[in-house]
Amino acid sequence: MKFTLDSAAAIGKVVRASRKAQKIRQDDAAGSIGVSENFLGKVERGSETVQWGKLFQVLEGLGVRVMVDVPESVATHLHDPANSKNQP
Repeated sequence: MKFTLDSAAAIGKVVRASRKAQKIRQDDAAGSIGVSENFLGKVERGSETVQWGKLFQVLEGLGVRVMVDVPESVATHLHDPANSKNQP
């Protein structure tokens, strides 16, 4: 199912719903994913100051796949080999 994410709170709702759907307690989920229970709680509450790497670790750990719908003009630049990570 596709769900529009427009805020940290929206991501938090998805994370919480994913965990609850799997019937996993927050402490157990955090332990199996490799983050602290405090961090997972921050994600679920929609904190806007979480670390990106850990956020994606949580999403992956709960089986949530993130896709971005970009305009065609952006997609063209993403596939252009002349555009490296270090160029704007």
